[in-house]
Amino acid sequence: MSGNFPPTVAELKDSFELFADSEEKYEYLVELGRQLPEMSPDLLRECNRVLGCMSSVWLTSQVDENRPPRLFLQAESDSLIVRGLIVIVLAYFNGQDCETILKLDGDQILSELGFGASLSSNRKNGLAAMIKRIKQHALEALGPESTANH
Repeated sequence: MSGNFPPTVAELKDSFELFADSEEKYEYLVELGRQLPEMSPDLLRECNRVLGCMSSVWLTSQVDENRPPRLFLQAESDSLIVRGLIVIVLAYFNGQDCETILKLDGDQILSELGFGASLSSNRKNGLAAMIKRIKQHALEALGPESTANH
């Protein structure tokens, strides 16, 4: 990786292609999780908690009000593997414009990284819950007129 955080989607794809089996991919996921910056403790509130994840996950967003509006995300988990999944989510979603966020698909992300088959259904559900929350934030950022279109 370049040393930038989060890694780019291209960097993630290149890295995951290096691993032959799911165990190596999980080890890399844990390594990614260790790189995730911790959130401020005052953000680890129930209102920021992502429901549907087996592990505890908190997610917040800030909106850049320029047009088109962009979301900047922070997330945290008590599980290193889930923290690694958060890094993947950040690579795909952080700093994206809200319309782009609404078009991204979690299953597509996993298949692009060659991870789809080896991820447990509980982790896939947790990833889907994180993505759903991010898309809710994107809809809110676009305003009331956008909810009628999505």
